[in-house]
Amino acid sequence: MRIAQLAPLAETIPPPHYGGTERIVYHLTEELVRQGHDVTLFASGDSTTSAVLKSVYPRSLRTDPSVALPEAYQFQAMEQLFSMASAFDIIHSHVDFFAFPFAKRCAQPVLTTQHGRQDLRELPGLYAYYEELPLVSISDAQRAPLPNLNWVDTIHHGLPPELYQCNPDGGDYLAFLGRLSPEKYADHAIEVAKHTGIPLKIAAKVDAADEVYFKQQIEPLLDHPLVEFIGEISDAEKQNFLGNARALVAPFDWPEPFGLVFIEALACGTPVCAYRRGSVPEIIEHGKTGFICDTLTDMITAVGRVDEIEREQCRAAFDDHFTAARMARDYVDLYERLTRQPVHAVAPLELKEAAGG
Repeated sequence: MRIAQLAPLAETIPPPHYGGTERIVYHLTEELVRQGHDVTLFASGDSTTSAVLKSVYPRSLRTDPSVALPEAYQFQAMEQLFSMASAFDIIHSHVDFFAFPFAKRCAQPVLTTQHGRQDLRELPGLYAYYEELPLVSISDAQRAPLPNLNWVDTIHHGLPPELYQCNPDGGDYLAFLGRLSPEKYADHAIEVAKHTGIPLKIAAKVDAADEVYFKQQIEPLLDHPLVEFIGEISDAEKQNFLGNARALVAPFDWPEPFGLVFIEALACGTPVCAYRRGSVPEIIEHGKTGFICDTLTDMITAVGRVDEIEREQCRAAFDDHFTAARMARDYVDLYERLTRQPVHAVAPLELKEAAGG
């Protein structure tokens, strides 16, 4: 198939550090090329890809302080893509609702994967204008706030199996990986360490918007013998960080649309202890690949039980459900279904029932 992938321009593809959407775009694009498809990636000019790269700006917008209006370049990228839409069998957008006006008026099928949360109050009014557009959710839970949109499938994220190796032995510390923002509840992870006596290593990014929160609420808690703050780490560093951990603690208190860190941990053989939020019950099998917790007390108890989890079983769950090859096959099946039907007329699929499905 001739496939266009439209990526955000804020980060390079793949991102050097944090950037979940961009990482998925990269792995999906690479796998589609590997499977023999003709793929064109619309992304920042400093991106690395096996596909044909089209760009309107030479570097990722976030890294260029001279860019005062990044949206201008994103819209240029969309104009570039949609002006040549007939060159593709399918256009796959990863830029949220920004491409909706183009998609609505495009003669070629346009699929949008929603990568963010869908429970924001501004979205229903906006989406009412685009109810016919086919959307993919990255978990069944993600679509719950807006169930009447044209959700045509749920496709869980996947990663290349060679990216991480299973460590069957693990280590003696707990790992926290993500952003240090209020909804990530790093303070709960610290409380878990204090109550269990197990050291905690925090590898996390602090966004500019969260600096005050970090300084006032989290930084004072880091001065504890059980807590080590590492800062942001690269993909290459995640193998040791996650693989050598006894468990990943993820006390995230927000409707997590997917959570790449969960399947990264599973790929390393590391059990996950997470709050029952968003996608967590679809990814973690309670008692088999980790523990799903409702309270801080539950998580403290769960961490005391992680040695009951077979680490090889965590890796097996990753191999069965969360590889890039499986993700790409699911998308190709959907691409083909879309191209066989009139634009915007593809019928929604039923929600997946099995956890990790």
